[in-house]
Amino acid sequence: MKPSPKYIFVTGGVVSGIGKGVTCASIGRILKARRFEVSIMKLDPYINVDPGTMSPAQHGEVFVTIDGAETDLDLGHYERFIDVPLTRASNVTSGQVYEEVIKRERRGDFLGGTIQVIPHVTDGIKRHVKRLGEESEADVVIVEVGGTVGDIEGLPFLEALRQLRREIGPENVMYVHLTFLVHIGATGELKTKPTQHSVATLRGIGILPDILACRTDFPFQPGTREKLALFCDVEDEAVIPLESVDNIYAVPLFLEEAGLGRIITRKLSLPERPVDLRSWQRLIDRMTDATRPLDIALVGKYVHAADAYISVEQAIRHAGINNGQRPNIRWIDSERLDASNIDAVLAGVDGIVVPGGFGPRGIEGKVEAGRYARVNNIPYLGLCLGLQTAVIEFARNVLHLESANSIEFDAETGDPVIWPMPDHYGAIDMGGTMRLGEQPCLLTPGTRAAAAYGVDLVNERHRHRMEFNNDYRERMTAAGMELSGINPDKDLVEIIELHDHPWFVAVQFHPEFTSRPDAPHPLFDGFVKAATARSDSDAPGVEIARQSSVS
Repeated sequence: MKPSPKYIFVTGGVVSGIGKGVTCASIGRILKARRFEVSIMKLDPYINVDPGTMSPAQHGEVFVTIDGAETDLDLGHYERFIDVPLTRASNVTSGQVYEEVIKRERRGDFLGGTIQVIPHVTDGIKRHVKRLGEESEADVVIVEVGGTVGDIEGLPFLEALRQLRREIGPENVMYVHLTFLVHIGATGELKTKPTQHSVATLRGIGILPDILACRTDFPFQPGTREKLALFCDVEDEAVIPLESVDNIYAVPLFLEEAGLGRIITRKLSLPERPVDLRSWQRLIDRMTDATRPLDIALVGKYVHAADAYISVEQAIRHAGINNGQRPNIRWIDSERLDASNIDAVLAGVDGIVVPGGFGPRGIEGKVEAGRYARVNNIPYLGLCLGLQTAVIEFARNVLHLESANSIEFDAETGDPVIWPMPDHYGAIDMGGTMRLGEQPCLLTPGTRAAAAYGVDLVNERHRHRMEFNNDYRERMTAAGMELSGINPDKDLVEIIELHDHPWFVAVQFHPEFTSRPDAPHPLFDGFVKAATARSDSDAPGVEIARQSSVS
């Protein structure tokens, strides 16, 4: 029987958004480099049951797991770094815990007792943490607590982690605290006082950090490490400087060089094993060597939110690495894109990506981007909504169905080429009522999609309520659209592509979620290969687009 796992609890201080997710993912990578099995989870203190109904402009991307959970974007970082498919067990929110406790109270499980944050809510949190350790069979479970120390909503989670140290045993638990060192420009000083206060707050809760990881935009000054160690009561070597880097994938190498892996294995009494980060170092070298520019337009609705399309951005960069390219992503607001300015806005691009989204805002800009790619022979990759807008454009401008639209955007359209999935539309609840998670897709032999994958059947992650209307299949295919991927169980169109086009592929699923820095997703790789070929050739420019807006 495998021994119980060790636990690493990661908290944050001073300010939020300083990279706890990447730090946790990097810890996972350096442990995997020692051949330890790793699993990770994110504890989110917000009251939402999950981020599925939250605006991407506020919360960022919603990452979908293989079993269909709508989760925090940090799970994307985890998967990309440790290359382990995660499940709903890896993201727990306050909303989920309180919902479970209230349901138990309504059933009478507590025999009329008073329900309190301690012990009932904290017990619920501990059950989730322990369950992941039991189900994952990992050697080490890394647990990130969202937010910063001192946030009211985070207190039950910190209390639960304090209690877990007693229950699991101090030899099986360690605490990593990530803080930000403030730099005073006028004096050129790195100030440690905010970090000291953050640690003091954490210690007041009963948690003493074993490691202090310090995010900074500037190198440590003489005495900074010793001062932090003294006032925060950690060993000198356990104060880890974590300077800002241009490439997040380099963070595991920095942490390993700083001795973090050695400290973790010693503190948790893990077996000493050789460290093999050679493949990761080669990855970083390839990123550094990839200097050829490639102009990719990402036409989206949430381009002003830095993290709204983070998996899409990373998947493009992964494919760029594999093809020796350094993609330059042009962030195009689809709400501001139309026929009057598209020539100027997209002039000179080597490829166009249209990602997912919901609601009518900015849809016509996405439709116009699909038209521009089609008539100009510019490589196009549509993701989820990007498939739907491509179908709408094709129906309007090739089939001449001028009113063609999605029921989501025009309930009265005479040609609903995109319409609701019967089992997932019109539900009273908005959250968790879509087609979610991993679904099979049978590929059509001889298509670009089949060539890219190199297999007949794939499984991809979904998040949508609308689908291709099968009533229009014959007309679409007769006009030159290839249905290159079909769900074999439900006969749903999953992939479309166009004949006589260098690369026009659109999918109903989200391939970006399974792309890895050292193993780019096949469709992104195929797209970047086509964009590279265009960049290398004397491809016609925007003059083609000026000839006609309808083909």
